[in-house]
Amino acid sequence: MNIGEAAKRSGVSAKMIRYYESAGLIAKAARSEAGYRHYADADLHRLRFIHRARELGFPMVRIAELLSLWDNESRSNGEVKRLAESHIVALNREIAALQSMVKTLRRLTESCQGDGRAHCPILEDLAHAAAAPVASRPQLKGARRP
Repeated sequence: MNIGEAAKRSGVSAKMIRYYESAGLIAKAARSEAGYRHYADADLHRLRFIHRARELGFPMVRIAELLSLWDNESRSNGEVKRLAESHIVALNREIAALQSMVKTLRRLTESCQGDGRAHCPILEDLAHAAAAPVASRPQLKGARRP
């Protein structure tokens, strides 16, 4: 099947299929005489695996590890479980950071009258943070620094 058909059947865009191929997550596609990529059912199965792992929020490096384990018939399911449990910890950290952001934004929106005045506590908070050096700013747990 060509890349368009593989994309349609796997739920992965053609652009991402090319990316996964360049990243080594799927094998280099066979090429037709005209140079078009050709994918087999095994490639489609692998693309669906990657798609599902992405839906679960696994980062690319972990997806590569999971694919390696999937390819290894003598794998230990303990290693797979360890990867999944580690991902749960990371997701919980992200959830906590998002909840903290929501709490802060709620507090800020509740303090803003929204009545047309020039003074805005939301902008004031953002401006205050912008004035502080990055290293000295408080950081939400799990948030990434630029």
